[in-house]
Amino acid sequence: MTTSPATEISDASELRHQLVEQLIADNHIRSAAVEHAFRTVPRHAFVPDVAVQAAYANDVVATRHTDDGTVTSSISAPWLQADMLEAARVQPGHRVLELGSGGYNAALLAELVGPTGHVTTLDIDPAVTERATSFLPEAGYDRVSVVTADAEHLPPGVVPDGGFDAIVVTVDTWDLPWIDALAEGGRLVAPLRLHGYHWAIGFTRNKGALHSDEPLIVCGFVAMQGDGAWNTNRRTVPGTGVHLSWEDGTPLPVDHLAPAFTREPAITRTGIMVGGQEPFDLLQLYLAGALPGFCRLEVDPDGDHSVLNPPPRHWPAAAIVRGASLARLAPERIGDGDDGKGRYEFVVQGYGDQGHLAAGEMAAQVEQWQRDHRRARCPQITARKAAECAPADTDHEPHVFAKKHTRITVSWPTVPANAALPSSPGNCVPA
Repeated sequence: MTTSPATEISDASELRHQLVEQLIADNHIRSAAVEHAFRTVPRHAFVPDVAVQAAYANDVVATRHTDDGTVTSSISAPWLQADMLEAARVQPGHRVLELGSGGYNAALLAELVGPTGHVTTLDIDPAVTERATSFLPEAGYDRVSVVTADAEHLPPGVVPDGGFDAIVVTVDTWDLPWIDALAEGGRLVAPLRLHGYHWAIGFTRNKGALHSDEPLIVCGFVAMQGDGAWNTNRRTVPGTGVHLSWEDGTPLPVDHLAPAFTREPAITRTGIMVGGQEPFDLLQLYLAGALPGFCRLEVDPDGDHSVLNPPPRHWPAAAIVRGASLARLAPERIGDGDDGKGRYEFVVQGYGDQGHLAAGEMAAQVEQWQRDHRRARCPQITARKAAECAPADTDHEPHVFAKKHTRITVSWPTVPANAALPSSPGNCVPA
């Protein structure tokens, strides 16, 4: 039995409204304008190759892969799109640039700017822009301009006089080379990589710099391609199956680290606990900025890593290198917790002759985060053009990430010692 087109349209409309109700209930949609956009734009029209139920699931829909299966283009999860659109604060009449195309998000933006505004969507992959060029008019959004180009170098004529009122980046980006394309007072929302940790951040341009003023959202997008592609600076410790990445900062020698992994580590306990379902991404971001030589540690999934217990199977571990020694952060399960999902203590494992000293150094920063920052507001992220910043005196400035085009500074607010712990210590609230 086949389903009639009228039934398909009816099902899509019902599923779309159900999705919107879910996004409102979960506080991802917070304004009438974003709600109207999500209720209006037919998401299934931009992914005709998937079932309508999948089109309206609150999940990513992959639309393009490489031969090895790597996703190179997708429609992002609706909850994340809603959060980023709310952070962009797009108004009727605005001129908006989307970097990373596909069509659906551009259509949502077109609803937000209305007939007096304009949306430009740009992607480096011609196959992606061809889909957008096809799907947008079919869905009724033929006023959106679709551009094929490398986002690192916006083509002449793309940036309007005075700059865009908003720029929304929908690919993982290591840098923010678009400050000059943004109007003063304009909004830029981007999933920025800081030492490999991904955060969707909402910025306002003020006096030529970008200043965050939204909660940081842990997220993941497909990787930036072209001249803006990021380099993990990954090094392998010989004969161990251990890999260290310095995505920000200067990679350190790793060949002499192999003996460090031949014996059990020295353990430094912090006494700081986290629940099994509680994120601690902010702690890792804090350590990445606080500690020279910070890197992320991964292991081969099929290797023998008995001294790395537990091995970092799902996400890279925060680590620091000190000569021929290394320390890494590990959550050690100490009980089931009140919810049965586990209770963990942060411990630091030190490897090598000086591993205990490296572990003590990292543990001290974990304790400082606990004491001064865990219960605080969101850190503020500031991006300034690198050409306007003074050269650094050393290779490591605390909580400063030197990029190609910008210098990113993370400012951590502190709280009184008697402040209550938040319900989700890995998240934060705006000032």
